Amino acid sequence: MAPRRSRGRALTAAIFVLLSVFAAPAAGAAPTVRLAILQFGTVAWEVDVILRRALDAAHGVTLDVRRVATKSAAAIALNAGEADVIVTDWMWVSRQRDAGFDYTFVPYSVAAGSLMVHDGGVESVAGLEGRTIGVAGGPVDKSWLLLRAWAIERLGRDLDGAVRAVHGAPPLLQEKFLQGEFDGVLNFWNYAARLRALGMRELVRVQDILPALGVPGRLPLIGYVFGEEWAHANRPALDGFLAASAAARRIMRESDDEWELLRPLARAGDDATLAALRDGYRDGLPTGSPAEHEASIREAYAIVARLGGRDLVGSAVELAPGTVWRPER
Repeated sequence: MAPRRSRGRALTAAIFVLLSVFAAPAAGAAPTVRLAILQFGTVAWEVDVILRRALDAAHGVTLDVRRVATKSAAAIALNAGEADVIVTDWMWVSRQRDAGFDYTFVPYSVAAGSLMVHDGGVESVAGLEGRTIGVAGGPVDKSWLLLRAWAIERLGRDLDGAVRAVHGAPPLLQEKFLQGEFDGVLNFWNYAARLRALGMRELVRVQDILPALGVPGRLPLIGYVFGEEWAHANRPALDGFLAASAAARRIMRESDDEWELLRPLARAGDDATLAALRDGYRDGLPTGSPAEHEASIREAYAIVARLGGRDLVGSAVELAPGTVWRPER
């Protein structure tokens, strides 16, 4: 009779082989893309359309969604190899490339923040001097830096000293503005859309001031980010994912009925809010070529790098080469 230890090893080996057979993907199985997104971010709307309509399967890929609480958690997942794709901005990508990583960026949205005021209140940006405004994203947020650059160019003053800027999380700033604690609020596009639905007034939309700053085209703000090495090794998976994303956007651009299905996820309690979110999303869909995107991002980078300094960009004064994904490269 074989020793008990030998029989145990043989049994363990047999179980391992059996589990390996059952765990192995079937021949010809669709490749998987692991996407880490914010639990309540606007990207979740598109992901809902992709999964509900099985657009990933229709384009030969399986989308595995990992929901995280913060942008930092998504970045950690990408760095740790727990996610293949995340959603973030080109500033983060450029800084990571300067640090030796190979991350690259595909535009997802050009929807920018807006400076909102109470209806019947301040009439111009100059009228905010000495007043308090909420600013989402912190002192080196791109929208804030671009608005500051515009004010310097057009009004001859830096808003950083002309107003009292209170930085904080978007939901908190939104609530304080609605309670009347702030005279204005510079918040992300979806929060601004909700304020428009409530009758608040848009004083300045960041996307509209870019031509005066010499930024060409429509500036992408956030995008899908992944490693170049992963992209080249998994090109069918990447192409399938981007095709599924594009298909979802087409549906969301063309179908009002789709937005009725998205109403709970978008937390739109009334028709005015749903319409404002729907129209804001559609207005923010990116157009143009990768070369055009790169040109606008490069110009914007130079502006925000000048005002944001080392806290924002480190030692790099120019956008890192390869920040924007160019499939032909």
